[in-house]
Amino acid sequence: MKLFQALRWLAPAALSVSPTALWAEEATAAATAVAAVAAPVLSAGDTAFIFACCIAVWLMTIPGLALFYGGLARTKNVLSILMQVFTVSSLITVLWALYGYTLTFTDGGSAQSFIGGLDKLFMKGVGADALQGTIPELLYFFFMLLFAAITPTIIVGAFAERIKFSAVLVFMAIWFTINYVPMAHMGWGGGWVFKLGAQDFAGGNVVHVNVGIAALVGAWMVGARKGAGTGAMSPHNMTMTMTGGSMLWVGWLAFCGGCALAANGFAMLVVVNTMLAAAAGAMSWVLVEWLHRGRPSMLGAVSGAIAGLVAITPACGFVGPMGALAIGVIVSPICIWAVEKLKPMIGLDDSFDVFGVHGVGGIVGGILTTIFAMPSLGGLGFAEGRDFGSQMQVQLMVIGFSVVYSAISSWIAFKLTSIVCRGLRVDEDEEDEGLDLISHGEPGYKY
Repeated sequence: MKLFQALRWLAPAALSVSPTALWAEEATAAATAVAAVAAPVLSAGDTAFIFACCIAVWLMTIPGLALFYGGLARTKNVLSILMQVFTVSSLITVLWALYGYTLTFTDGGSAQSFIGGLDKLFMKGVGADALQGTIPELLYFFFMLLFAAITPTIIVGAFAERIKFSAVLVFMAIWFTINYVPMAHMGWGGGWVFKLGAQDFAGGNVVHVNVGIAALVGAWMVGARKGAGTGAMSPHNMTMTMTGGSMLWVGWLAFCGGCALAANGFAMLVVVNTMLAAAAGAMSWVLVEWLHRGRPSMLGAVSGAIAGLVAITPACGFVGPMGALAIGVIVSPICIWAVEKLKPMIGLDDSFDVFGVHGVGGIVGGILTTIFAMPSLGGLGFAEGRDFGSQMQVQLMVIGFSVVYSAISSWIAFKLTSIVCRGLRVDEDEEDEGLDLISHGEPGYKY
């Protein structure tokens, strides 16, 4: 309105301009001014913060996840685990640049899209001057790449110590294409789950429920390790596992906090929520072990912290600090039950308990997100027009969809891999020898 008034005062009285033309000029000037205000402006602070988060998240993957899994393996398979994590994250990086980014974060062409478009195929238009909000689009590309890289890599823990290396790479390429990219688009890239308004701040469904179900499918299709269930599968190096788990914890703070895409108070709330849930999860697991086994374990403490991190992932942007503590306390006993009771009932050799911690923890976290988002429990509330009941219906529907979609797409990916690689697992004699030597010619246990 002030712009329109100024234009009228500045217009010469003798100027022969019709009222319609004058208002057209005023509207054009107003639109230009609004566009200038709305145009994204680079923030050095936001850029520095997100870049620091990127570095921490990459260290969370390699070496963090690699060390965590490597310590859980037997000595003859340590290098094979490290190799799988290292190369899978590298493979996904390449695929993300070629087509993953565009299929995730461009317009899918429909109001309820399942997959994105090809506008940015081969990173077309993602240049040094392009912005995504207040940060460079290249940085946004980098940050979301790290989610894409770590998600399929987590599945390695389900079929560890008996799968062909070629099968790992083929499966991951297929699974990334038919599972992760559509799931990420639907949840984060403007697809139908995003528009539905599910509460999943940093990847409870897209990452953890998704990989947990894929782990079950993988454990079933690859089959159990030779000797599984005999007690001969104990971790070979808890120092390595604790080191890797600690790096996961540090990286997770950046993983969740960076999702705010800005250096502000809200990002710090997310970081604090993530920190508190992990600590509460660790203490809850330790106490349950202490009560039922008579002594706590290092593996239990690390597992509890990760269970808390998994559960807070969807919730960290919707709950308050006390809600985050409660989520960590609640999730660990449920994950202990899944690992110690449900896993034997199912009868599948999920080597490093990907389903028990990530799958179950992700489902529990998704449900608890809506509970502790209630303002009466210190949460930030619901979107306009939503109440607890309607939001919980959305949560349960999206979680259920994630379970079904992951199961089907993972089965297809493993089936295709089995055809391409003529089987998924190594021979029994090669499994006895160990994958370090058989698959990579490096006897890691001698180093």
